[in-house]
Formats: sequence, structure tokens, C-alpha cells
Amino acid sequence: MSLLDILYYPDAQLRRTAARIANVDGDLVKLIDHMFETMYDAPGIGLAATQVNVHRRVMVIDVSEENDSPLTFINPEILLAEGKGEMQEGCLSIPGVYETVKRPAEIKVAAIDREGNPFEIEADGLLAVCIQHEIDHLNGKLFVDYISPLKRNRIRKRLEKWVRDGADPDDIPERP
Repeated sequence: MSLLDILYYPDAQLRRTAARIANVDGDLVKLIDHMFETMYDAPGIGLAATQVNVHRRVMVIDVSEENDSPLTFINPEILLAEGKGEMQEGCLSIPGVYETVKRPAEIKVAAIDREGNPFEIEADGLLAVCIQHEIDHLNGKLFVDYISPLKRNRIRKRLEKWVRDGADPDDIPERP
């Protein structure tokens, strides 16, 4: 397998809406495997195809401490969102940045798994936040869209400079 290149904010490709997937085939399964490898290597707990410049509605998640509970969501749809919660979020496409985001606390999602089987899942806590965060990516939305324009602009400028300087993942930009 190979690692995929992660796009960094404010890359315009992160704003593209991902296309629905008609069928699960070998190429899609291979992409899913590469996405998991990339996510675990980063390290992260979720990765949407949009973040690796593939504009198809697929995302991978593993919120377990041991990286032993991988979840694949193809064409995910939120069926129900209830309650209110806040959690600090970060993103592989926005390294070094963590902000508190308000989202529904409990969700129910329908999707297709890597074998092509439809499923539904109810989630709360970190898993609910992660699912919503990755679905946002598939819709061209980023967690910085939930914060003030002033903070978002500061983050954008800092990351633009970091990318101009070579975007070394081992040298993540410091918060101001």
C-alpha cells in the first residue's frame, strides 16, 4: 500500500463537493485501504476522500485507542441529529489547529460499508463528532467554518505561509 497526499487548508480542492458512489468495486476498496493507511500514519481518527483530492463520497474513521475499530462510510447520510454538544476539533488538513465546535450530540447515519452492504449506526460523543466532521469534508465544509472569520483568517494566513515554506508535517505551524 501507499500513503496518499493530504491537502492542506486553504487548498480550494477541499471546498469541492464529493460525488455519490454508484457501486463498490476493487478500485474503491483499494482507495479505502490507502486512506486507512494514510489516516493511521498521520496520525488521525478520520479521513474523507476529499482530503486526499479524491472527490467521491467515502470516508474512514477509527476513534479507538488501539486503532482496531476501522469504520468505512460510503455515501453517508445523517438521518437524525439531536441535542447539542461542544468538542474541541482538529483536522489532518489543518494541522496544529484545535478549536471548539458546536454540533448535534447524537446522530443516526445511513451508509454503505466496504463490502457494499447498507448499514445504519447511532453515535454520540467523539464518534458522532468525527462522523459529522468527515461528512462536512464530503460537502466541501471545514471545521474552521464554524469559528469566527477573524480566527479563520489568522489560521488561513499561518497555513498559507507553512505551505509556501514546504509544508513539512514534522514542523507543524505554531498557534499565534
